[in-house]
Amino acid sequence: MKKKWWKEAVVYQIYPRSFKDSNGDGIGDLNGVMEKLDYLVELGIDVIWICPMYKSPNIDNGYDISDFQDIMEEMGTLDDFDRLLDGVHKRGMKLILDLVLNHTSDEHPWFIESRSSLDNPKRDWYVWREEPTNWESIFSGPAWTFDETTRQYYLHLYAEKQPDVNWENPDLRRALYDMTNWWLDKGVDGFRLDAISHIKKDYSNMPNPKGRGYVPAWEKMTDVEGILDFLKELREETFARYDVMTVGEANGVTTDEIDEWIGEKHGVMDMLFQFETWYLRKPDEPCGVNVDALKGVLTRWQEAAQGISWNALYVENHDRSRIVSTWGDDKVYWRESATAVGFMYFFMQGTPFIYQGQEIGMTNAPFEDIVLYHDVKTLNFYRYKKAEGMAHEAIMKMIKMNSRDHSRTPMQWQGEGYGGFSTSKPWLDLNPNYTWLNVEAQRQNPFSVFNLYKQMIALRKEKEVLVYGTYKLFKTWYACVYAYTREDEKEKVLILSNLKDELCAWSPPEGAVLLLCNYGAEDPYSLRPYEARVYQLKK
Repeated sequence: MKKKWWKEAVVYQIYPRSFKDSNGDGIGDLNGVMEKLDYLVELGIDVIWICPMYKSPNIDNGYDISDFQDIMEEMGTLDDFDRLLDGVHKRGMKLILDLVLNHTSDEHPWFIESRSSLDNPKRDWYVWREEPTNWESIFSGPAWTFDETTRQYYLHLYAEKQPDVNWENPDLRRALYDMTNWWLDKGVDGFRLDAISHIKKDYSNMPNPKGRGYVPAWEKMTDVEGILDFLKELREETFARYDVMTVGEANGVTTDEIDEWIGEKHGVMDMLFQFETWYLRKPDEPCGVNVDALKGVLTRWQEAAQGISWNALYVENHDRSRIVSTWGDDKVYWRESATAVGFMYFFMQGTPFIYQGQEIGMTNAPFEDIVLYHDVKTLNFYRYKKAEGMAHEAIMKMIKMNSRDHSRTPMQWQGEGYGGFSTSKPWLDLNPNYTWLNVEAQRQNPFSVFNLYKQMIALRKEKEVLVYGTYKLFKTWYACVYAYTREDEKEKVLILSNLKDELCAWSPPEGAVLLLCNYGAEDPYSLRPYEARVYQLKK
């Protein structure tokens, strides 16, 4: 297997609107990111991924882009971006951006032209139809919106103000490639490709719009046959010309397709984010995770990629609620479960991604009222479920567990004022637990979530086996314990995570040496609730 810089890296995802406000307007910005670069160096980060900071009306917090080659006003300027990129590189880190190629804002000049008339040269840069299908938007409600000017419907898999571009049009593709190369020529080190498995659609046998309610026709809009031709062209015209990393948000792609998507010989990108672990718990189920099912999904991805491709390892991002509040226990065993989940995924074969606040164990916010939520997906969900007759209490139960706003509350730097995020009221309310759950407090505690993440990162950098070694599931007597080994020609390491509040009898293998434990010291006879350990084993 080839060695690559991005395989050995640890990536930190920044949601800039909620990371650090430098000018006191309550909104995070690029200069705020600049202020915290040394914090990321302290943590041990190699690559920073910044969510969209492009010019945008912010219907979907930057994922609705009105100008791909400018910065939204509240985030700063292109000069600010250039200084940030330089600051990242001077500290020995790399910077990747979100690349949104499935849709634009309806305020993008391309769409303004496209909707202006039926014969506009850019009309075919978007998807227009005389009659809609009954497809459901990923953000709830219909995926087609009627436009009064030309009396046709346009497609939007996400919000109404996020029209999908038409990848069948070669001029549109050329414009996207030119924009991508513009950023690469600036010196960015790669991209996370947003919603990339949706760029090809299947319009054959479209259902009757008058037939029945809206249906999520995923097979018509996800990983459709022919998408790889587009992605091969994208790679050849852009990424293949530079030494960069690419990771695709690839809902619907399976392990059977690994070689085509991310294979070292034939792949169209370097890594992808799989979605199978998202579906292990339904939106209305209580917190916790089916550990056996988790082992099955992650082991399948590990084994399928072994020797031919590379995994992207993650448990949190800007589209998921906080992992300690969903898979763990954010009350009794907050610190232990936050780090047990961390140990579980971080040492697998692949590149680990950490989402801002994950490294201090940030939790879901206790927002009881719908007016406290800002996310367009959450608000659409509430509106459409209410229209369908679902009770307010049932809708709020799901929102309080699953809203994307939980991962977007401002970063908790300190326990005073507005959590060190801003000098004024933030755009989204802080989680009230910032008074005790914050970076400043955890820096002082050697057993904090923050310091355990630092140790995890340091251990992975120290041991090549934790990067390139083979993965093998390690069987224990307990369904709640996720255990696996990493092994190469020189070393063998065992990672165990108890992912429940259960006490499990345990004796380490003969000659095992404890390298790391989230309880500080091990109990030689048991694994305590949410206890995680890393052992050096005899070869």
